[in-house]
Amino acid sequence: MPAKSKAQQKAAGAALSAKRGETPRSKLKGASKQMVDSMTEKQLEDFAHGSTKGKPEHVG
Repeated sequence: MPAKSKAQQKAAGAALSAKRGETPRSKLKGASKQMVDSMTEKQLEDFAHGSTKGKPEHVG
């Protein structure tokens, strides 16, 4: 399931980085903090990858 906004993609990317051990979990904020615990690495990959072209910055 792809992200619906650029903000969701950024949060998923940050969570994926922490899940892989590339970024300390203490650096995570907001949604990415919840995503790292509640989603699998595969789910985060699917959410983070893809084009940002045409996506809104935030979904309201």
